[in-house]
Amino acid sequence: MRHLRRVAIAVATFIFLVALLTALPRALNPVPPSKEKVEADQRWVNTSPHWLDRQACRWMGLCGLMHLKPDPPVRLRSANEGSCANGVRHSSVSQAIRANVGIQKTSGTRELKKIPSYVLDYAPFVYLYSGEYFWPSDIEDHVKHTMPYVNGKALKQTEHLALLNLNQLDLHPGVATLRSNDDVECRPQWLHSTANIPVPFEGGPGDYDVDVGTSERERLEEDTTWFDVDKEHPIHRISDPTRVLGDKAHIRRPSKRSSVSLSREQRRSAARNLQNKPNEEGYSRAPATLILVDKGSGIVDAFWFFFYSYNLGQTVLGTRYGNHVGDWEHAMIRFESGVPRAMYFSEHEGGQAYAWKAVEKRGNATETQRPVIYSAVGSHAMYAMPGDHPYVLPFQMLKDVTDRGPLWDTSKNFRSYWYDYTANEGEGLEPTQENPNAPVGWFHFKGRWGDKMYGLDDKRQWRLFGQYHYVTGPQGPKFKNLGRRKVCQSSRCRILHSIAEGRKGSWHS
Repeated sequence: MRHLRRVAIAVATFIFLVALLTALPRALNPVPPSKEKVEADQRWVNTSPHWLDRQACRWMGLCGLMHLKPDPPVRLRSANEGSCANGVRHSSVSQAIRANVGIQKTSGTRELKKIPSYVLDYAPFVYLYSGEYFWPSDIEDHVKHTMPYVNGKALKQTEHLALLNLNQLDLHPGVATLRSNDDVECRPQWLHSTANIPVPFEGGPGDYDVDVGTSERERLEEDTTWFDVDKEHPIHRISDPTRVLGDKAHIRRPSKRSSVSLSREQRRSAARNLQNKPNEEGYSRAPATLILVDKGSGIVDAFWFFFYSYNLGQTVLGTRYGNHVGDWEHAMIRFESGVPRAMYFSEHEGGQAYAWKAVEKRGNATETQRPVIYSAVGSHAMYAMPGDHPYVLPFQMLKDVTDRGPLWDTSKNFRSYWYDYTANEGEGLEPTQENPNAPVGWFHFKGRWGDKMYGLDDKRQWRLFGQYHYVTGPQGPKFKNLGRRKVCQSSRCRILHSIAEGRKGSWHS
């Protein structure tokens, strides 16, 4: 009897823990699932060919247990061995991609707008993780390694799929996905994009001045409603009208205590070098994407998008979750009359915003203070500080990690556009004068930039405690709420005034 009692207690404890760990992510999720997502989940569970697996998935949240296996960042054996030698077999072919030259809108004879100088003056640096395996990618290269799918069937390509015509896929009923031509678990080289690792800084990035931002909360007196503006809701002055906005008194300069300074002679030498030869420090072959949005009243939002061909999820108790092909991350700087006011960092399905004074910055010989972003290993989520960043699960069971690895200077290579969020569907995006021939069709593509989430009939897939091994690739920049009034994307996010505040919580808090 005592033995049976112990077994019963053990089983009850196990069931309780499974239920708790399954319910917590749902409770903490900043984006509760819609009715459509719930129905889609039921269909996904039914993809399992095994009755026991379906029941364990429905009642205990344990899906695809027979598929569990190690998922290292790099493949230990050659991609030409075993199952990786045969590549990926595509499903039956559907309709051909329909040609429609009218879907690609161009600027015609209109004069293109330039990038405001202040946008590039404050272009962000990105610290990539020192142990990263999947580096920045060029979206043009990414498309070449994918096959368009609609409703689970491959589309026969009658013309070369490129950034210029990518939105033609939206003419087909259903959601288009860009599915990898290779089995991603074979880790083809294009997923790693090692050729795009930024050029190292001579002497290391420590030669730059560093402003570590505000460590303690210090709320600033706001003089206007810059934090809640769009074309239909113009800015309002809420303080002394005689104050000059352009005095930049709210912009923090490096102090002796928080700076790593160059000597005067070093500054002069650096300035001479910048004038005499191109400076490739921090350059990556993968261009960032800059999208400028005019909100009216002197407010301009500068969205910096960063693309990676693969998102490697994090591990919990040795099991990996959250992998997907294609990964869009972004940061946004809000300017008021050319002065930076706040910065937003995207993190998974949410993000965090900081007042400009709170953000860490780096300067060069010209003493321009540019913001610093920390990119998490694998997931590439954006943070304002290095260290551990727990999310979704309690007790830091699931966390992102950032550090000061290779420093990426985004101002060295980028595609740039102006976007009018009030324009008609399929319109509104124009290249800047700096790159007048930059393609625009890719921006209006409504589909997914990676594989659709694998079903339980795929041996690569599992779901434990509400977390999937593989999820669907993301949509592109157009669907990141570029026309929003506030700096934040969600109601749970608010503008923080110190790095210390940001350390206290994760993206859902």
